[in-house]
Amino acid sequence: MPQSGSLGTLALQKFKRNFWGVFSFSFLVVCVLIAIFAYQLAPDNSRNANQMHLSIHSKPPGFEVNMLTIPSEEGEQSGIDLFFLGKKTTDSEIPIKDFILLDNAIEITEYTPDGSKGLNKEFPLSAFKGSTTVNDIPRQYITQKKFILGTDKYGRDLLSRMLVGIRISLAIGFVAVFISLLIGVTLGAIAGYFGGKIDAAIMWLINVTWSIPTLLLVIAISLALGKGFWQVFIAVGLTMWVEVARVVRGQVLGVRQLQYVTAAKALGYSNWRIVTHHILPNSLTPVIIISAANFASAILIESGLSFLGIGAQPPMPSWGGIIKDHYSYIILGKPYLAIIPGLAIMSMVTAFMLLGNALRDVLDVKN
Repeated sequence: MPQSGSLGTLALQKFKRNFWGVFSFSFLVVCVLIAIFAYQLAPDNSRNANQMHLSIHSKPPGFEVNMLTIPSEEGEQSGIDLFFLGKKTTDSEIPIKDFILLDNAIEITEYTPDGSKGLNKEFPLSAFKGSTTVNDIPRQYITQKKFILGTDKYGRDLLSRMLVGIRISLAIGFVAVFISLLIGVTLGAIAGYFGGKIDAAIMWLINVTWSIPTLLLVIAISLALGKGFWQVFIAVGLTMWVEVARVVRGQVLGVRQLQYVTAAKALGYSNWRIVTHHILPNSLTPVIIISAANFASAILIESGLSFLGIGAQPPMPSWGGIIKDHYSYIILGKPYLAIIPGLAIMSMVTAFMLLGNALRDVLDVKN
């Protein structure tokens, strides 16, 4: 006797057999985990991974240097704040080439990129809290740092900037898709269910919005709301609802003619209950697929806005902003500074598109 199961179970089994769907989903789960634990994984856990060392700017992947840390007085910081926003630090980090211990101080020779003799500086023992003798300074405050992906043009750790920057891409996707679903599903359901003049008015709004180039509309809304983090999220979300509304409207137009909807009306159910309990649950399959594509589009749009300088503002790391800072290095012999964030954007967008294709195959009842 053949096994039977719910539609959800069957869909899950079909999804498990889709290699690219499982692969892309696993990749995106890893990206989400990286975004959550970004500051715990980043070598530079300062806020926005913004520790600058101009003497070691634009260094290649795998670069190593000795670093002297000059501690500063820091206020109390809660564990949650430290976990999600990074460490509020005013410590000074100085790349050094050599050092000499004196009677009551340490004399360092600063690192120079061309290999010439750097400046000598002397720091008293009192500058290093917790050190009782000068012999404690090298052990506690001098470390060898390795920059796995190299440093950017300001001498910041590129790996740390990339890890923290993934939060922007995922957050813009989540917020933009949520806003587009909220507006698109609502307007599409109203237009499809009630029809008539309401449908004509909503379709007019959809067509007008659709006729405006997406990037141009996002730039206009961003400039109206002002440059910033949340402004970009809202701007992108307000431009992505149109396709959702058109698809939902089409689905509702087809479903509202079915017998179970007629029966619900005959039983005296309210329009709200009919739409939310009977029509929308049977109309949202295409919306799920569109949401995956919109997630990818939101990441691309945010990257483009950051590249133009109206997205996430410095020093907040954004993959598009990192490309903006370093695109000229492509012809200056250090293309990896722009290629690395470009590959990251491409990988995440491709993963969402593959996931959308997998969901289309799984949720298609004809297969």
